[in-house]
Amino acid sequence: MDLHEPLLSPQLSRAMAAIEANVERAIDDLSRMIAVDTSFPPGRGYDAFAALMKKLLTPLAFEARRVVVPETLWRVEGGPASGRRTNLVAERNTGKPVCGLYYHVDTVPVAPGWARDPFQLTREGNRLFGLGAADMKGTIAASLLALSAAQEHGVELAYDPMLLLCTDEEGGLYPGIRYLAEQGMLKGHIVNFNGSAAARIWAGCFGVFHLQVRIKGHAVHAGEGNRTGAGINAIEGALPILNALQALKPDIATRESKLPPPPHATGPLRPQLTISTIQGGTSGGQVPAEVKILVSRRYAPEESYEEARAEIEAVIRSGAHSVPGLGLDIQLVGHLIPTSDPYGPHWPRWQEALCLGFGYRPDDFRRWGAASCSDFGYVQQITGVQEVILSGLGRPESCIHSPEEHTTCQDIVSLAKTILAYLSRDFAPNRIPEHQP
Repeated sequence: MDLHEPLLSPQLSRAMAAIEANVERAIDDLSRMIAVDTSFPPGRGYDAFAALMKKLLTPLAFEARRVVVPETLWRVEGGPASGRRTNLVAERNTGKPVCGLYYHVDTVPVAPGWARDPFQLTREGNRLFGLGAADMKGTIAASLLALSAAQEHGVELAYDPMLLLCTDEEGGLYPGIRYLAEQGMLKGHIVNFNGSAAARIWAGCFGVFHLQVRIKGHAVHAGEGNRTGAGINAIEGALPILNALQALKPDIATRESKLPPPPHATGPLRPQLTISTIQGGTSGGQVPAEVKILVSRRYAPEESYEEARAEIEAVIRSGAHSVPGLGLDIQLVGHLIPTSDPYGPHWPRWQEALCLGFGYRPDDFRRWGAASCSDFGYVQQITGVQEVILSGLGRPESCIHSPEEHTTCQDIVSLAKTILAYLSRDFAPNRIPEHQP
């Protein structure tokens, strides 16, 4: 026996074996989740996904309720979001300490380049392809597999799990977890599954905001477009703005963050400016009257959001002033604030569970941050609780946010074992903070 391998109770050992034996159940659940389009923008599939999850959770004795973020908090006129922002909170109330299990249910939209149907799970050997397979519907499937094994084999849990299935993490203006925190609905400590399967100790992450820039011209017949005063071409009027943003981009990229970079990074983590989308024009027979540009800015924890936003808006307005008669409107349509160092007392036991599930050793773990973003900065700010455990299924080769996103059967099994061990009362009981004097 490996000296690093913990001794497991008979019930927990049988449940671990059941996870291996029943992985097809998790794959079936994942297939059903992927078939529901929850891409944001626009985020119109949240109601349907909540209905599916309520059905999948019923056999596990959870009481599930829908919590809808009020439209006044997230709607922006002409913005990218539409549809009800339906979150699902599923609880068991047996009197034990609560462990929140967090998942964002939205995915990014389908990008060009998929060779497979992104809304149909495709299995090729050990790999499972589909939009959201790794980020992060596969983590929900792993959690259900772990909870089913615990129920069927009588594993006593140390915690009452509280599943938080939340909206609008992928760039929304008012993420669901923020609203739940403001309503005082969060309990205990939380494991956030929007992370990686690596041996990583999370050090925090950047913030990001998205500005929708509407450039307004005047539409006329294209044949009249060269006549003085006939029309204003919004697309051509956008060029000075685009050029000004492009000129700002390398300056922003020279700035450095003190967050420790990932082991695979070639240098320090840096802020980023991205022109993310452009939409405008109707036909070749008409001078285009409007263009929408989405500008995204990832900012380091050391930066001021207000200053970063003001810098971009000043550049945009300067470019617009060079075109007489051009209209301009700038609106915030998405914002995630930085997450500060989330280390806390529950991490050592989660790390031990990761070692059991994924086969890591304690000296495999490294601490690093990320320029990717999380909605848990809001949780820290609102609740005052800094601790957030981060884990998940992401790997560099998983193609998250890209065509052919995938996870693997083995990673789902490994994560399910990790979750089961962590929730179990019998696993590393001397490291359960709530049980210490």
